[in-house]
Amino acid sequence: MNWMVFLVVGFLFYMLTRGYKTVDYQNININKKQNLRGNLAEHEAGLLVALMAKVAKADGKVCELEAELLSLTFTDISKAFEDSENIREQLKRIYTKEMKSFDNTIVIAQKYLSLTSSDYRKRLGVMEYLLNLAFIDSDFSKAEFMICEDIANALELKRADFEGMIARFEQFYAQKKQQAGMNLKKAYEILGLKEGVEFSIVKKEYRKLVRKYHPDILMGQGKEQSIIDQATQKLQEINEAYELIKKR
Repeated sequence: MNWMVFLVVGFLFYMLTRGYKTVDYQNININKKQNLRGNLAEHEAGLLVALMAKVAKADGKVCELEAELLSLTFTDISKAFEDSENIREQLKRIYTKEMKSFDNTIVIAQKYLSLTSSDYRKRLGVMEYLLNLAFIDSDFSKAEFMICEDIANALELKRADFEGMIARFEQFYAQKKQQAGMNLKKAYEILGLKEGVEFSIVKKEYRKLVRKYHPDILMGQGKEQSIIDQATQKLQEINEAYELIKKR
C-alpha cells in the first residue's frame, strides 16, 4: 500500500484522538472540545507542530503545497479546543519559534514519546505524516532524512518500520517519474471541474476530494481494506491533477 503522498490532515487528527480517555489534559479529547490547561507547547498538539517545524526547516524552504498542508493541519487541530482561533494562533507561533533551530529536536520527540508511550501505532502515523511533509516537494534531501531519522529514533520506532516508510515513498515517486504526464484537460476532469475555472474553486474542490478519499479517514470509519486501497490510488490521481493545474 502506498503511504498516502500529499496527505492533508484527516489521518493526523484521527491519530491524535484515537483511543484516548483524555484523563490527562495533554492529550486531545475527541468527545468534546477541550479547554486547554497549561502550556500548549507541552501539549501533544504543540509537540506535534514543533516536530513539523523541524522537518519543514530541514531543506530550508517551504513550497506552496507544504504551506497548504501546514495551514490545514493548524486549523483541524485547533478545532479540538475551545477558543480554537486563539489556539490556532498559538500553534502558528510554536511553529515559527521551532523553525529557528534544530537544537531541541530530540527533546521534543522524547516528550512526545512520553505522552504516547503505550501507542506505537500512533507514533508510526505521526512519522508517516512527517515523512509526507518531507517528500511533498518530490525531493527528500539528506538533511530531511537526518532530521526524520533523529525523530524516529527518539520516538523509539523500529528501524525496519522507518526504512519501510521511506522505501514506499521513494517507490511511489520513482513510478510517478516513469508514468506519462497527465494533460491539463484530464486533470480538470479528475477534479470534476470545467477547464479554466478560477484556481480558488480548484483549491476548494481539491480539499473536499482529499477529505473524501483520504485512506486514514476511511480507516477510522472502519472501511474494508479493498476500499482503502482504491481510495489511496484515487488520492494519488487527485494530487497529481491538482499539482498540474497549479503549475499551469
